[in-house]
Amino acid sequence: ALASYYANQGKKTLIVSTDPAHSLGDVLNVPLKNQKTVVTPYLDAIELNPDIIVDEHFAQVERTITSYANPDMMPKIREHLRLSKSAPGAQEAAMLESMCQHLVAAADAGYEHIIFDTAPTGHTLRLLVLPEMMGAWTDGLLAQQRRQAKLRSVANHLDNHNTKSSQNDNNKDVPNPFAAKKSDRWEQAVSVLEKRKQLFRQSGLLLHDHTKTAIVLVMTADVLPLAETKRAIEQLEDSKLMPVAIVINQLISPAQSDAFWRHRAERQQQLMQDIEQNFTHYPLYPIYLQQTDVRGTDALSALVSSALVSPASQ
Repeated sequence: ALASYYANQGKKTLIVSTDPAHSLGDVLNVPLKNQKTVVTPYLDAIELNPDIIVDEHFAQVERTITSYANPDMMPKIREHLRLSKSAPGAQEAAMLESMCQHLVAAADAGYEHIIFDTAPTGHTLRLLVLPEMMGAWTDGLLAQQRRQAKLRSVANHLDNHNTKSSQNDNNKDVPNPFAAKKSDRWEQAVSVLEKRKQLFRQSGLLLHDHTKTAIVLVMTADVLPLAETKRAIEQLEDSKLMPVAIVINQLISPAQSDAFWRHRAERQQQLMQDIEQNFTHYPLYPIYLQQTDVRGTDALSALVSSALVSPASQ
């Protein structure tokens, strides 16, 4: 809805859905895929497909390894990569890299607004903190590579020394098994790691730049979503990623003739008081349950406009 609102104002906007259970295409009433789709002249949309992203991610890893690994080792390496696709965190890591690529590329492409429509809270929080974690992991790999480079340098020195000695003594040279080849293929791996490190660094800087990034939480007026949102805000604040607003979705209008719906509306209004007391530092924007499905950019934009006119708190 927010993406449609910005696009209807003539602002070039990209929206990316990271939720594996996609509904973005259904809401926009446009078939979406893992690549950019033009929805309107000012709105582009992408539904990231985790399966495609993981396959592409591991295919790239295999190509990188193939460039420097012993060919005899490749069958075992391919088997290891196949099993790694199902390892905990593999999909998140691949999704994160894809998100970072879209974020940096879209920022360079001149979009005025880039919106990520994320999955439920736990998934979102992990994705937000992963750039820093992945950056630290990449730093560790690079540090290990630098240590190996020093050892290879020493091995090369010893190898050259042995060569000179053997020439002087007319003895056959004994090759040093630790000496690096003239064409050090590990440098290709280092180059890949450096690029990933730079990608995560750029993404992390954008996410933590409060002048460029805003986190908006969406909840419903129920007990469990209230508790979950409180935990989410605590974790976001610990990561210095404070949200700028909270949307309370699917509110029921108090004017109800049916006893059941009237009771539900009254209960929501009671919970709204708890929400206002718990989130005093954040603007609250209520969105009431609509009589019909909200689909298409015009209907979505109108929904945001009505919420902005009368926020619950400022």
